[in-house]
Amino acid sequence: MSATVNAPRPGITDVPASQVTDSPGAPAARLAPDTQLDSAALLRGGKAVTIHHNGEFYRLQATRQGKLILTK
Repeated sequence: MSATVNAPRPGITDVPASQVTDSPGAPAARLAPDTQLDSAALLRGGKAVTIHHNGEFYRLQATRQGKLILTK
């Protein structure tokens, strides 16, 4: 499965990078529903990050063209 993540949805809140956890096993900051996170905060200076969701692992990566790709 692969999906391209596009522009943010209107009406969602920005969250500063300081509220995104740096520890892989640490609980994520409590965020309101439909919270907007900056991709730089998620990627933390890298090109890819692994996301654990419902028992599955996904990879979110930035392309050279500045797009994001989510793969399972």
